[in-house]
Order: sequence, then C-alpha cells, then structure tokens
Amino acid sequence: MTLLSDAPRAHEVPASATVADRAPRRPISAERIAAGLTLLALVVLGILAVNEVGISIPAMVQSWGNAENFMARVGGLSFPAPADLAWLIALTVGLVLVGTLLAAVLSVPIAYLAASNTTPGNGWRAAARFVGVLTRALPDVVLAMAFVLMFSLGTLPGILAIGIHSIGMISKMFADAIEQIDEGPRLAIRAAGGSKMQEFASGILPQVLPSWVATVLHRNDINLRGSVVLGYVGVAGLGLEMSYAFKALNYGKGLGIALVIFILCVAMEIVSSMVRGAMLGDQKHTRSWIDRLIHPRLGDRAGDAASMSPAWASSPQAAVRRPWTAERVRNTVGVVIAVLVVIGSVVVSQINWMDFFTFWAKLPEVAAKFWPPSFGSYDASVMLSAMRDTVAIALAATVLTLLPSLILGSLAASNVAPSAGARGVARFLLVGIRGIPELILAIVLVVITGLGAQAGVIALAIGGIGLLGKLIADSFEEVDRGPERALRAVGATRLQTYTSATVPQGMQALIGHSFYMLDTNIRAATILGIVGGGGVGYYLLNASQGSRYETVTAIVLMILATVLIVEGLAMWMRKVFR
Repeated sequence: MTLLSDAPRAHEVPASATVADRAPRRPISAERIAAGLTLLALVVLGILAVNEVGISIPAMVQSWGNAENFMARVGGLSFPAPADLAWLIALTVGLVLVGTLLAAVLSVPIAYLAASNTTPGNGWRAAARFVGVLTRALPDVVLAMAFVLMFSLGTLPGILAIGIHSIGMISKMFADAIEQIDEGPRLAIRAAGGSKMQEFASGILPQVLPSWVATVLHRNDINLRGSVVLGYVGVAGLGLEMSYAFKALNYGKGLGIALVIFILCVAMEIVSSMVRGAMLGDQKHTRSWIDRLIHPRLGDRAGDAASMSPAWASSPQAAVRRPWTAERVRNTVGVVIAVLVVIGSVVVSQINWMDFFTFWAKLPEVAAKFWPPSFGSYDASVMLSAMRDTVAIALAATVLTLLPSLILGSLAASNVAPSAGARGVARFLLVGIRGIPELILAIVLVVITGLGAQAGVIALAIGGIGLLGKLIADSFEEVDRGPERALRAVGATRLQTYTSATVPQGMQALIGHSFYMLDTNIRAATILGIVGGGGVGYYLLNASQGSRYETVTAIVLMILATVLIVEGLAMWMRKVFR
C-alpha cells in the first residue's frame, strides 16, 4: 500500500470535512512571492560565490604535498610543561566562564525590555533590540583590541569582550523565552497587587529559568571556541600561547596547543550537556541531541515523574520539614559545586579590580583613536570590495553547509533516523565537528591550499555543519508528531513521511537557522581573514597591528551595516513564512 493509492482524489471531499477544509485555498500573497524570490536569489548568489572561490577537490588533493612538507618541518607535536599547560587551561576556562556569566547578568534587563509582553513601550523595545543586534555585530576581537588599550594586559579585556559580544545572542534568546511564557501566573500576581519585581521574580523567572540556563551553557561552549582568536590581540590563555608559537614558527607547539583546545572544547560540550541533562532534561525545549545521547530515557522518566507529586509537597507543614533525599542531596551538591566553580573562575582570572577605577582617565584618549572612522590610506572602493568578498565567503560557506547539515541533522533526529545506531553516529559526528574551532581549521587549510578565500570558505562550511546540524535536529524532533503518524497509518514510507510531514513543519525553523548561520558566518569570515582566509579581515589585521584604529572603526561599521541587513531579511522571512 502506498501513500498515493490511499490519498483522496481531488474531486472527493470526505463527509466529515469541515467548512475550512472545503474552502478554497487563499491565493499566495505578493509579499510571500517576493520573499520566495529573495530566498532563491540568495541561494543563487551563494552558488555563484562557491563557483567564484574556485573550490577544487582535485586541486586540494594535488596540494596535499604542501601539508606533507609542512608536517615534515613540524616534526612531532610538543606541548607546554604540564604545570604551565594546566594553568593555561584553567585560565582560559575561567575567563570564558566569567565572561559568559557577565553577559547573562547584563542580558536580563535587556531581554525584559526587548520582550513584547514585558516592555514598557515600543521605544524601549526597539532600543533593547538594537543593543542586541549591535553587540552581536561587534566582533569580540575588535572589542578586545579596545579593552587592551584601556585595561592592563591579562584576562580582563577578554572577559569584557566575551561578555559584551555575547549579550546579543543571550538577550535575544532570553527575550524569546519571556514572550512564550504562560501569562496566567504573572497576571494573577498583578491582580493581587504585586509589584513589577514580584511579577518578574514569581511569575516570569520560574517559567523561563530552564531555557535561560540552557542558553547560557550553549553560549559558554561557543565562547570557549571563540576565545582562541582573542589570543591574537593579547588576551591571556591558550589562544595567546598558540599565537606566540605560530609567530615564532614553532609549528609543533602551536599544533599541540590546537589539539588541547579541540579536546577542551569537546569536553566542555559533554560537561555542559550533562549539566543540562541533570538540571533540565525533563524540559523538552531545552534538550539537545547530545543531551538525549547522554540521557536517552530522561524525557520518558520526566513524563512519569510529572504525574506524581512528592510526599513532602502535600502540605506547607510537610514542605518545611522536607527530607534530605538522595535527589535533594545531589541537587544541593550540584549547586555548591557550581558556586565554587564560579568563584574559582574569578580567582583564576586574576582580575585587576583597580582597572575599573583608572580606565576612565584613558577613555577619552582611546575614543579619540577610534573616532572618527576613516579608511586612511586604503581606497574606499578597495575596502568595499573586500567587504563584498567577506559576504561572498559567508554566502558560499552557508550554501555548502546546508545539504550536509540537513542530512546529518535529519539522521540525528529521533523521529527521522532509520535506527538508533545511525542516530548515534550522526550525533557523534556533530559533536566532533562542533569541537573544532574555525580559526584552527582555517590555519590548517591555509597550509594546504595557500592564502585566499578557499581556506576560509571550507573552514566555515565544515564548522557550520556542527552548529546548523544541531539546530536542524532539535527543530525536527520538536515538530508535531500527528501528521507523521497519520501518514504512516496510511502506509507512507519513512522518506514520504519525512518529505511530506517533517520537513514542511520544520521549514520555518530551517529558514531561520540558515539566516542565523549566514549572520554568524559574516562575522566569522571577518575573523578568519586574520589568518589568511581572505576578505576584509586582512585589512582589519593590518589596521590593528599598525594602530590605525580609525580604520578598524570603519571596517566594524561596514560589518554592522551588513549584519543589520541580514537581520532585517531574517525577521521578514520569519514573518512571511510563519
């Protein structure tokens, strides 16, 4: 029995059909047509960009000899002394954790103002949304450049750069979570005379806290991978040590540190997923594919647990005398460990707190270096062409990422994968790919292919598979299972169910994730230009090394304008295809 044989003919209408079923479909709006054509144009431009870059697998195979010669010169991998390596790892993890927590704290009021159901007015909402877009558009490496001038060398410039740059993503996710709450508890508190703070603390925070914790953990993983590039502008940690090694042509040590960073990124991903599984595993919208890999039955247990209230919750008197069960002890120990980790991260970071009192005197001088923006000795047409190259690299990488991400992400989704084994392999591949910082991948590819856009495109495309594949897997697993079950009930194959039910329901999320990938790739392409990946990053590096900070500002403004255009297109697409 096939799907087509059981489908009703066009002229047949079941007796049980509703009026809405019998009504003719509304014509497609002109705006939807325009959005579809725009989407098609972007895909075509991406394909043309791939062709322009000239990626050639045979040429890369032929140039593999460059890698062999390079590895012959490198010899074996070398590492810092064990004590020094342990300190560098602790320093890197510490500054990343502190920077991420700083962003999380600052994002709470911004998200409150940006959410449509809590903002005091449209003006406040627009201002908060702009702050989010602005901080996302400012590359963390540029922020670190400015903070290195204002503060003493060490971890503080990196902490502030990570913190401010992360506000963009975290505040957006926080605001989205606030907009999706059940308004009942908040309105009940308001009706009882509660203040705005009481509404937030008792009516909003308990609902959004699981999603917020998951967002912060996810951002911490991203920041750890991104911390590598901060070493190139003087931020202490593994990235700085790796940059020193490569600048001194000590490639064995540089690649050894790169391997340590890769292992650290994978370990952090697994630890974060274990924390999410332990704290938030019963929350469907917070469980990622790696959570389900580590805690495969946690969601099922949560459904059973939700139907039973613990004995200590039967009355207020019993709650006061809540027993110290194994679960309560485990949760308490977890909270204590989390607090100790945060305190330890602050201590390890060795922040010079006096800098917060002395940097004000340097602020006018530093601001004068960055303003007014100017291309300096560079011709405007050259800079605009370089920015165009950066956008082309981002578009090409996004197009190359789409198909592999769709395949791996689909296989990583429990409702699509043909078997548990296939799902496990797909998830394992996504974990491994996500653990490789794009900067390190670009350095290796530059050795093989030489300087230019080809290395940047391939590095971004490979790195993007891990992120986009994860987002696609999560989106497909959260679609309504009703249409899938209905198609299988009439004999549809797994492929027919996938193409007719799963993909159509996940299409809106797929479009949104693809634009997010393009947005991310534009900023990442700028950074990869620092190590020879092509685009405007080359000029950004030269301007920063030559202390031509007004040119850095001009480049950042170009990046900001480009990101704002992409953000506007993404918002329009999400609205049209809703």
